[in-house]
Amino acid sequence: MNLFFNSRVITLAMLASLAPFAIDTYLPAFHIIAEDFLTSPEFIQQSLTFYLVPYTLMTLFHGAISDSIGRIKTVQWGLALFFVASIGCALSTSVESLWFFRALQGIGGGAGNVVARAMVRDLYEGAQAQRVMATIQIIFGVAPAIAPMIGGLLLGFDWHSIFLFLALYAGLMMVMSSYILPETMPPANRLPFSFSHVLNRYKSLLRNNEFLFLVIAVSANFSAFFIYVLASPVFLMDHLGFSFSEFGYLFIPTVTGMMAGSFIAKRSAGRISPSKLLRGGYYWMAFIVISNLLFCLFFQNNPIINIGFIALYNIGMAAVMPVISIAALDEFPKIRGTAASGQAFSQMLFSSVVAGIFVPILWFSTFGLSLGLFVLLALGMISIHKTTLWHHR
Repeated sequence: MNLFFNSRVITLAMLASLAPFAIDTYLPAFHIIAEDFLTSPEFIQQSLTFYLVPYTLMTLFHGAISDSIGRIKTVQWGLALFFVASIGCALSTSVESLWFFRALQGIGGGAGNVVARAMVRDLYEGAQAQRVMATIQIIFGVAPAIAPMIGGLLLGFDWHSIFLFLALYAGLMMVMSSYILPETMPPANRLPFSFSHVLNRYKSLLRNNEFLFLVIAVSANFSAFFIYVLASPVFLMDHLGFSFSEFGYLFIPTVTGMMAGSFIAKRSAGRISPSKLLRGGYYWMAFIVISNLLFCLFFQNNPIINIGFIALYNIGMAAVMPVISIAALDEFPKIRGTAASGQAFSQMLFSSVVAGIFVPILWFSTFGLSLGLFVLLALGMISIHKTTLWHHR
């Protein structure tokens, strides 16, 4: 099966890609929206937080809801809300109304990402599941690269068109998910949905140390890279001297690194043990992160080198993500939706903290950003070292 041209895999990847499109497409417009609303770029930057916080909170429920009412219906409701909220963003006339509709986007935007994770494991097993997850990551990796460039092109019309594009994307995904994806949670396997039932499922997740350390590790790994995504307006324009139309100079190399790592994960499935791939990926990331820290501390900024380190880091990060994600879902085969929610919640909780606290503190220089990268990877390495996946031979 050619996974790149499999309609189910493409649809799952596009569902997962809605989140980076919602985050990255309007990054080049920060300064223009700020001028239009007569406010500062920092207030526009906080619209990321208004998106990420409800997105993070709702990831706790999307998977549990899909375990109860089915995968497809959960996706449809989430995409419908995201569609309406995107129209609201496009029609906003103040930063407060933008914050409000970005929060609504966050409420609905996580359904596709969470459910797509669960459906991968519903549909595929073993090495094939790793290949599919890695293929989705390759397609998913294109989104952060092209989203800012699409945003830059749409600015040729006006910033409102960026959110109309997001509405169009959500509408397309409603059609594709309805007609291409099968329902993988049959009525006979569905679980009751109530606060007590959901709470009991999450108690099971929290009592499983293997699951907790796996999701902390994958969350820390991704958030380390996410620092640069969220800080890209300052990192690129203030520190490296690029313009708003040149965001591709960051996202193309870094996403190329992510796609390369995903390709490694895909090709190694069934050939190299997951634990061996995991250890190799972490050793590579540690080497790159320490090199980046030392360069930023002792040398002048150089766009090729500064961005190159991030791209090289992403190779290791993307190579280990499918292995960790599948291992986490396999801890709870009967409640994969809830497990996917727990994993997505952890990842987005880290990202929300990075967006609201870390980035404004660290973006004073490239060294500050490299320090954040180092701290988060160190947390990821400590966590993964406590898992049986790391020590399995």
